[in-house]
Amino acid sequence: MAQYTPMMQQYLKIKADQKDAFLFFRLGDFYELFFEDATKASQELEITLTSRDGGSNGRIPMCGVPYHSADNYIKQLIEKGYKVAICEQVEDPKTTKGVVKREVVQLITPGTVMEGSMLDEKENNYLASLSAFEDGSYVVSYNDLTTGENSVALIPGGFDAAMSELYSRPVKEVVVSNDFDVEYKQMLIDRLDYTVSHQDVTEIAPEFQPLVEEVHQDKLLVGFGRLLNYIQHTQKRSLDHLQPVKVIELKQFMTLDMYSKRNLELLETLRKKGKAGSLLSVIDKTITSMGARMLKKWMERPLLSADAIAMRHDQVEGFLDQFFERETLRDELSNVYDLERLAGRVAFGNVNARDMIQLRNSLSHIPDILMTLSKFDHPSIGKLYDNVDPLHDLKELLQESIADDPPISVKEGGLIRDGFHEQLDDYRYASKNGKQWIAELEQRERTETGIKSLKVGYNRVFGYYIEVTKANLRHLPEGRYERKQTLTNAERFITPELKERETMILEAQEKSVELEYELFLEVREKVKAYVKRLQQLADQISRIDVLQGFAQVAESYQYVRPEYREQRVVDIRQGRHPVVEKVMQEGTFVPNDIYMNEETDVLLITGPNMSGKSTYMRQLALTAILGQMGSFVPCQSASLPVFDQIFTRIGAADDLVSGHSTFMVEMLEANHALTHATENSLILLDEIGRGTSTYDGMALAQAIVEYIHGEIKAKTLFSTHYHELTSLDEQLERLKNVHVRAEEYEGNVVFLHQIKDGPADESYGIHVAKLAHLPDPLINRATALLDQLENGPVKNEASTSPEEEEQLSLFVEESKPEKKRTMEPQASHIEKRLQSLDLMEMTPMDAMNELYQLQKRLKS
Repeated sequence: MAQYTPMMQQYLKIKADQKDAFLFFRLGDFYELFFEDATKASQELEITLTSRDGGSNGRIPMCGVPYHSADNYIKQLIEKGYKVAICEQVEDPKTTKGVVKREVVQLITPGTVMEGSMLDEKENNYLASLSAFEDGSYVVSYNDLTTGENSVALIPGGFDAAMSELYSRPVKEVVVSNDFDVEYKQMLIDRLDYTVSHQDVTEIAPEFQPLVEEVHQDKLLVGFGRLLNYIQHTQKRSLDHLQPVKVIELKQFMTLDMYSKRNLELLETLRKKGKAGSLLSVIDKTITSMGARMLKKWMERPLLSADAIAMRHDQVEGFLDQFFERETLRDELSNVYDLERLAGRVAFGNVNARDMIQLRNSLSHIPDILMTLSKFDHPSIGKLYDNVDPLHDLKELLQESIADDPPISVKEGGLIRDGFHEQLDDYRYASKNGKQWIAELEQRERTETGIKSLKVGYNRVFGYYIEVTKANLRHLPEGRYERKQTLTNAERFITPELKERETMILEAQEKSVELEYELFLEVREKVKAYVKRLQQLADQISRIDVLQGFAQVAESYQYVRPEYREQRVVDIRQGRHPVVEKVMQEGTFVPNDIYMNEETDVLLITGPNMSGKSTYMRQLALTAILGQMGSFVPCQSASLPVFDQIFTRIGAADDLVSGHSTFMVEMLEANHALTHATENSLILLDEIGRGTSTYDGMALAQAIVEYIHGEIKAKTLFSTHYHELTSLDEQLERLKNVHVRAEEYEGNVVFLHQIKDGPADESYGIHVAKLAHLPDPLINRATALLDQLENGPVKNEASTSPEEEEQLSLFVEESKPEKKRTMEPQASHIEKRLQSLDLMEMTPMDAMNELYQLQKRLKS
């Protein structure tokens, strides 16, 4: 350490405490980075890597960014998952001898970003903590520093359940203890793409005890304490805007595991990241950014209380019934800024005068919103009206104090309105009159000297001066001017009178700016007292915004109010998939009924691929989610039970990170559903068993259907390509066969996308391949092979011409069927074999295989 300069020693000491962050070290007008930070930052930010003299240590890598444009560089690092420690000069260099004292004033991490330019205005930015306990339970805590929101949940179901809970929210960073399981920590990084940070301190300081007054479980206090201490460690400033912790009672909300949220494409699509093509993209008709964030929260946690669901539906109905008032309300909401985040910035101390103007302008529109709400006839809208606090006193404070068009900087003056403070008005008067006197002086000097080019100017180094070109110096009176500065073509002078007036003007300007800053801080402190009320107002405006958005969706897309009954009956008439119908041309989507009475738990769905089985299944789940989050639903009418959980296994994909194959993922997701579902759940399983051999797959599929039917009794849609399973309706009384209708016309298959009772009679697989434009020789070969498998051998030479053989060379080997057993044609042999089997002593899979073989022999 002694080999470095005092300043570099200071840098190295500070960097030792910030090992996992880029240290932005303030030097004058730049943030500088050194050593490994500089090397890595130059690559990530694509800025020039330089070096500086390190004494006996040689050259030190170095790079830097201007402090006034640092936000953009910090944003780039944060978006890549890095942390940035901001190290500022905390002493005035002018009054300090030696090295200026520096301290880290803030640690910016992906979960603690506050700057608006680094945030998605329609999405929360959650920091979470995950705390493990010996009994296998976990506590997940959440904080959105931009809004002050805090919540905590106890997860009894192990690490997978905790992962599923984290997946439900837009979490950017997770805090764990230093001894947290290494494998699980890596899964948070690899599978959920989180930045993982560490904090072992869990005690809650006395000043934060009011936040946890409603939290009574020790585990929850430990979990939130870890999160709170990490926030204190990184932010090092006021946290007055933090809201009381809400305990998430998971039993009050529908459970949607991470598989279901992904498979149903609620917030983003499977194929590519982003909102387009998701359920959210269809139903987001909110106007404000805080309303958009609330909509996502409601989608993540649909309600289980029929009364709470009915209240939201009443309010949607109230907005839907009065079109003109709703349109007026939407116009007024467009004038409301993000009150939630503005309140957070006020308390956090990084609010500027323009933010205050946004706050003032937003509050000025609240009376208009209240006036419009009062015009709605439905009593449920009256309850919304009663909960809106217009904060007249805060609006008046901002109206009286903040100038209409202030600068971004809070240290340049121009912040405070004239008439707000007498002393400030005096300074402004002196400054304004002083400048007028300067203008008059210039004109007087020109007249008296006869020098028309004479001018009075100002710069920061020399102050005010009188400038005369060298050609005109002879016209100056003797002894009147004192030379101040010599230029190439001119001389600059001062006079005693000018010096005196300069002192007055500059003192007035300097004191005016200083006083304005002090007054602004005072106003900001006064506004802080309104933070809780602002947060409550933001919550209510967000709620109004979401509900009017639901009404807008219902009217635009012809959604209807669903009914909820205690009976376990699903009765949807002319149901539609909310996303698919918007993607298709208008009028081309084929609606379908879904009916499952109390005597029907399982619909076994058969039909060709591409016919719409998955769409049919998904639309039931999406209808259930929409209804229970408070929206109307896409159908002609709907009567539903309240589902406590939804489990889906739709689509196939390898999990490359964990090394799981498609079939393993399929089994894991199926197991999750079978383990956690209740009779009040909804299960959607699509084509279970595809990833293994025919016998294995069919045996597993049948066993799963039987287990759901006999043990769980949940409402279940089970699609399959195993047509042999359709005979289960003879054995399982609460199973019903349905199929997707398709017709052959002139050698082609036409998918009608209609769900009809009974099993499908054909799979149409080769027709689907033809629609996918596979090569004609391949289609011909597949047709011949299918005929051979179903009806006995055919001559190969009839299936392909010599010209086609070459094209088929890459396909034939894979197309050849496995060598089949020689089948005995005599029915008596089959009967003897059947009589000899002791099925009760065999494993289900062996029994299935034997029966399947006998069935095939009978068919042939």
